[in-house]
Amino acid sequence: MKDVYVVTGASKGIGRALCLELSSNGFSVIGLARSSEQLESLGDELTKLDSNSIVLECDLANPLDIEKVSQSIKTNYQRISGLVHNAGMINPIKPMAFVESSDWANLIQVNLIGVQDLTQRLYSLMIGEEQVRITTISSGASKHPIGSWSAYCVSKAGLDMWTRCLAEEGEKDNISAISVAPGIVDTNMQVEIRSSKPEEFPLHPHFMDYHKFDQLEKPEKVANQLLALVTEHDYEQTGQRFDVRDL
Repeated sequence: MKDVYVVTGASKGIGRALCLELSSNGFSVIGLARSSEQLESLGDELTKLDSNSIVLECDLANPLDIEKVSQSIKTNYQRISGLVHNAGMINPIKPMAFVESSDWANLIQVNLIGVQDLTQRLYSLMIGEEQVRITTISSGASKHPIGSWSAYCVSKAGLDMWTRCLAEEGEKDNISAISVAPGIVDTNMQVEIRSSKPEEFPLHPHFMDYHKFDQLEKPEKVANQLLALVTEHDYEQTGQRFDVRDL
């Protein structure tokens, strides 16, 4: 029986690339993302690589979606070997004094609360004698405040600490947890950043230049760099934060 990994934010960018990287290297994958043509096409690609791999629709902004997809996974799989919390959003990109509270809260739900909810609901599939590896996708914004990114910075800082808490509590259940900052990657999130209003985001010119001067890393390269950490990190590494650029 192949090891099974759950990957959120699976339809695009790093999530999609990592799903394909895992499947191409002998792992089964459960890819979660909001409904889209990209998710359907990923499902077709994964099925060709591994008949036990599937995609499931799940919007982490909706707790009912998390409950439904978790139940589906528990019904169809006896165990999962790992979980990659990749899904995340960057908007609202707006100064703290002017951002809508509902938008701020929605980002926290997707980037942080949904991570706890999904993990808790799948926890029973991870307890056992074999090590289960959980990876969260972090960001430089978890360590450095960035103007107009308050919700994103807070969510990523919280996610890093959530990972350390899970590493502490999960050890008795043979669950390890690490966080990894992927660097500046050519994903849809970068498109959203470049589409933000320059007058509301002081660093807007820098992100325009990252794209203009081809300084964005390809998701496929990042997924390849992540593979070993996601599938092989040991108990001595649990609770640690890594940066892809240092690997």
